[in-house]
Amino acid sequence: MSVKVEASHDGIPHNKVMIIGAVISLVSLYIAIIGSILGVDYLAFFGGIAFIGALIWGNSTIKKLCSYGIGTGVPSAGMLAFGSGVIALLFASTLGGINIFIVPVAALVIGLIVGLFLGWIANSVLNMKIPVMTRSLSELAAIGALALMGLGTVATGHVGFTDLASAEILGVTVYNASYIGAGLIAVSFMIGAIALQHPFNACLGPGEKQDRTNMLAVECGFLSMIAMAVISFAFVSLIAAWISLIVAIVGWLVSYVKFVALSKRDAAAWLDAKPFSDQEQ
Repeated sequence: MSVKVEASHDGIPHNKVMIIGAVISLVSLYIAIIGSILGVDYLAFFGGIAFIGALIWGNSTIKKLCSYGIGTGVPSAGMLAFGSGVIALLFASTLGGINIFIVPVAALVIGLIVGLFLGWIANSVLNMKIPVMTRSLSELAAIGALALMGLGTVATGHVGFTDLASAEILGVTVYNASYIGAGLIAVSFMIGAIALQHPFNACLGPGEKQDRTNMLAVECGFLSMIAMAVISFAFVSLIAAWISLIVAIVGWLVSYVKFVALSKRDAAAWLDAKPFSDQEQ
């Protein structure tokens, strides 16, 4: 038994947000792939755009899932998205040897399948019986895979960590780079999961507005991109790393200013609210 509590009634419908986020993410990843094929790593920053596209989609999915009275599950939803997304990412990355263009779409499809299985377990085995659980977990796994792929692209200039059989770090060639790949995935996992769950977790409540929540998702995305751009100095050319870092910093500043403006707009309605009295009547 579950009771639906609407998070917000205005804004863009979830299905449209899902399409927009998926298209932004996939198109950005393919732009980065084309750059890597041409031997140009200057387009690595598009991985960050792909990550933000996934966050916008994921933000709407989490809001839809948690409108059924499981608000305390928002942080765990972010962790579950990236935990299941890692599975899809690793499976999809193995297809890079066949054709690198398969990897982003494969990550999306495999993520949907993995999440569908997890959703079935949640509703049928754990007996949670939440109407949108199966679909939401399916989406979240795909979102996690695309988000991880985007962050990895920013850091290494390649999609899916497929070219980390060996790596040159600060002039030193490292051949057991699988350990480095695992470390990058771990970093991406943590900052990505936090960025995914934080916007709605911070904005939920009766005053939640879609544009403000989405702007916080964009701001969190660029903030995470800053960290990956700093890491990228060890893997990509100096110019490419600086491009990613500058794009991330500028994007974060612009989105942060806009988020503060939207917060002030929504806070204005509460200016006349009276504080609760601690005194017993």
